[in-house]
Amino acid sequence: MTDPLLALSPVDGRYAGHTAALRDHLSEQALLRHRVVIEVEWLIELAGEDSVPHLRRLSADEIAWLRAVAAGFTTADARRIKEIELSTRHDVKAVELYLRERLAGTSLADVVEWVHFGCTSEDISNLAYARMIRDALDRVWLPAAEELVDVVATLAREHRALPMTGRTHGQPATPTTVGKELAVFAHRWRRQLRAVRGVEHLGKFGGAIGAFNAHVAAYPDVAWPSIARRFVERLGLVWNPLTTQIESHDWLVELMHAVQRFNAVLRDFVGDMWLYLCLGVLRLRPVAGEVGSSTMPHKVNPAAFENAEANVALSSGLLDTLARELPVSRLQRDLSDSAKLRAFGTALGHSLIALRSAKAGALRLVPDERATAAELGGAWELLAEPVQTVMRKNGLADGYQRVKDFCGGGVDRERLHALIRSLGLPRQDEQALLELTPATYVGLAAELVDALTSADAMAESTSDNSRKALAANAARTSPDTPAGSPPASRNNPATTG
Repeated sequence: MTDPLLALSPVDGRYAGHTAALRDHLSEQALLRHRVVIEVEWLIELAGEDSVPHLRRLSADEIAWLRAVAAGFTTADARRIKEIELSTRHDVKAVELYLRERLAGTSLADVVEWVHFGCTSEDISNLAYARMIRDALDRVWLPAAEELVDVVATLAREHRALPMTGRTHGQPATPTTVGKELAVFAHRWRRQLRAVRGVEHLGKFGGAIGAFNAHVAAYPDVAWPSIARRFVERLGLVWNPLTTQIESHDWLVELMHAVQRFNAVLRDFVGDMWLYLCLGVLRLRPVAGEVGSSTMPHKVNPAAFENAEANVALSSGLLDTLARELPVSRLQRDLSDSAKLRAFGTALGHSLIALRSAKAGALRLVPDERATAAELGGAWELLAEPVQTVMRKNGLADGYQRVKDFCGGGVDRERLHALIRSLGLPRQDEQALLELTPATYVGLAAELVDALTSADAMAESTSDNSRKALAANAARTSPDTPAGSPPASRNNPATTG
């Protein structure tokens, strides 16, 4: 890895510590490793197919050796492929030639011509990318997103009943609670995470134009679509039967849109936290040794939220470009998608930086109870709403306008109570309004935070069921699951290459 100080992109430079885990899944080396996995598994698939008689069966030791080549893929192996690419000027052909090198001089030397049999480069690459992106989400991005949501949900529960002034159009409005406002974000995020998890990761495997032309020329009576479907599903993906040379990327657009929506909620969250800190509703726990300003010693800046805001904007901008461009491919294919796909790691990297920055900021948030109490204590005008509403309930004419006119003269406790007593309301309604304060006029805000817990439990149950179904589907004929062994988890590295 280049010294982070020399990196062109901050994703691999300044923020390398945040994004290092993505390198195992979305780097160039990861792409080469996954391509090797696909090539190896296709050779194993063909060798086990009775309808392809010219390729002999592989022994258990040979299959284990082949899979070890993929599982033990190193930086030195990646460099060798790049050396070959200098001559081929074709990245996937370089992977094929690398495997032919590895097979030479072994018991598998007689099957080298079957490496990459019937394949176009996109048969290999689209499956490699689908698995890379799936693993990057499952193992890195989703856990980081869930950590942020859990932190905010915990804060919501801790402060479920702490009243604060609500604001609409930036102006003081109906009171709410700190917990309820935080719970809104956690609830919105949970929904988008379900959308991310629910996207089907598609794969194609149909040759140069997606019609199995070369396959049929060699073996016209073989059920190639069935073999392709079995192979793609064995890799833990969903088979796409109708494609051109490339998989159409529509599933990836769906995924990027789901991540964009999560990002949008994140942008809204960090913006609101910044404003609450400005308003004094929240404050940040100081960190020993941290400097907020090079000249103003008192400063504790919301830098984590500002950093998250910047990175989420970069992530969503890239994702928007990719989602708009990737589905477009001239005729049966052009090469433009190849360069674009390589930018997905950068887009997800910026989102990951934003997630971790927002989490770091959220962990330092502390409500300023004295500030919120002081603000509400002098805001008796916020009770204009319940007064006019109870007037409407009891049929008093022009309740809204009468209270609006009253508020024009300024509102304090004494004046408001005098108004309430002058209205001639039923005794029960009058007493309820007289007992109400800005701090107690919070409706069901605290109780609604409990709905977050119920929604989370329901979402987790649904998510668990989805993950189990996907794992069972992939494990039925997984190349990494020996016959007779129990199905492996979708998140087990042994089943995902």
